[in-house]
Amino acid sequence: MTLNTPTATAEAEVRVRDLTVHYRIEGTEYPAIAGVTLDLPRGRITGLVGESGSGKSTLALALMNAIPEPGRVSGGTVHVDGVGEVTALSAKQLRAVRGSALGYVFQASQNSMNPLRTIGRQILDLGRSHDVKDLPGLLHRARELAERMGLDGKRVLDSYQHELSGGMRQRLGIVFALVLNAKVLILDEPTTALDVLSQAAVLKIIREVHEENHLSTLIVTHDMGVVSEIADNLAVMYGGRVVEHGPALELLRAPSHPYTKALIRATARITGDIASARALPGRPPDLTTIPKTGCVFRERCAFATEVCTSSEPQLDEFRPGHRRACHADAALVRSSPATPKGDAS
Repeated sequence: MTLNTPTATAEAEVRVRDLTVHYRIEGTEYPAIAGVTLDLPRGRITGLVGESGSGKSTLALALMNAIPEPGRVSGGTVHVDGVGEVTALSAKQLRAVRGSALGYVFQASQNSMNPLRTIGRQILDLGRSHDVKDLPGLLHRARELAERMGLDGKRVLDSYQHELSGGMRQRLGIVFALVLNAKVLILDEPTTALDVLSQAAVLKIIREVHEENHLSTLIVTHDMGVVSEIADNLAVMYGGRVVEHGPALELLRAPSHPYTKALIRATARITGDIASARALPGRPPDLTTIPKTGCVFRERCAFATEVCTSSEPQLDEFRPGHRRACHADAALVRSSPATPKGDAS
């Protein structure tokens, strides 16, 4: 089946360079994302992890140039192979690219569906909005994708969203994202509100669909346990910055940033021992309280020194493919039993 989606690309890779996003609050602009540089390689799943308010969902939306007001992309570039510079596209071009080249699965997938129309009619609406000529072929592909995800294709396409479970709606969000042959898949908290069995099923499907279609996939989550099961690469965000980025297995086994280490320590699924898991003390900064100078994590960091107050660490490569933004020695962070500030355990 050939769909009339000229903006889609056979191969896609995303390159983010020095991306900055500001939100205006009561007349003052605050940075939600500050100078993020990140690659999403084709054929790889990248996990983007951090606490609520770290900027990860804002970054995901910025990749689509879909920041809602009062926010805006204020600097940097997002280049997608076969599409070009996303932040330079017109509104009409963006509508064509979203869904065809870039597929997005929302955190609450039901919020992206029309409760008054069946799933099948919404697939047709999506096709018409992208000038797809073969609408029966589009429905056929949607049924195939749904069945590939363990659903009864005909039944779900004839259903309304309220007739489907949370796990079914989450899988259908992936169908909507891929039905126009997108090669970049962005999933925002794909396992939120799902039980353990449904989580495992959704992650298995994401991995299989990713590999079959050779996608560039970004999974946004606050759950280190999720990325430990599926990600090839891992980027850790705090205060609107990427503080560590590299091969997922390496980061999980030997984290070299204090924040990454604290997140892993708080995740029983990774430590294997609920009793030994320790929540990270304190609260992450919000838009209005992110430090303007120095390291954004210093107030919660057991490794903080005077230089952390005056100088912001850069995201530098300290071994091939592994970058970190921290003044502390990487070997010291990896080997030290030091706990975050405020943790008396």
